[in-house]
Formats: sequence, structure tokens, C-alpha cells
Amino acid sequence: QGQLEQSGGGLVQPGGSLRLSCVASGFILSRRTVNWYRHPPGKERERVAVRVGATGDTSYADSRFTIAIDDDKNAVYLQMDNLKTDDTAMYYCNAIQLGRPVVWGQGTQVTVSS
Repeated sequence: QGQLEQSGGGLVQPGGSLRLSCVASGFILSRRTVNWYRHPPGKERERVAVRVGATGDTSYADSRFTIAIDDDKNAVYLQMDNLKTDDTAMYYCNAIQLGRPVVWGQGTQVTVSS
């Protein structure tokens, strides 16, 4: 089935940047659609970015976010710039491919605070 290992979260001041990593093992990540979700405290989970595996197309809920892929590392990254306190949340990646179970990362906490 494979696994996704996340890293890169932490505490950052408003206006700062973070890059979250999502590294796959057991399957080729670039061939799957990768979603980034976040779950803010007391709110519903929401999708913030997606990269479609078949086409490489990306879509974002916010223009401050960018997805990048590194085939050599079998990893997808979420670059987040100009962070705001409202971006504070647990961030998750998942990988989807038709006919295969959805694989989720363990999550990484992002806290934006001065």
C-alpha cells in the first residue's frame, strides 16, 4: 500500500514562509493525485492544494500556496508564503489513484504566531 511521511511544520511568524514535505515510499508519488488538506482548530478540514497525477495540473485554494514535485526524492512539497494566523492548522497530504486505497500522511502542525 505504501506510506507518506510528512515533515516541515513548525512555528512561524506572520508573513513568514514554510515548506511542507510529503515523501512517499512503496509507490511512485508523481503518478498519483496528491492533495494537501488542513484542519484548523475548531473548524472543518479543507483542501488547500491539489496536484493531479495524470496531468501534473495544480489547483490552489489560496495563491500564497504552491506545489512542487521532486521525482528523484519521490516527494511533493507545499510551499506556503506570507503566512497568516488563520493558516494555523494541522496539515495533511494524501495520495489517490483509482483502484488503490487512499494513502494519508501523519500530518504536520503549522502554527503562525508572533
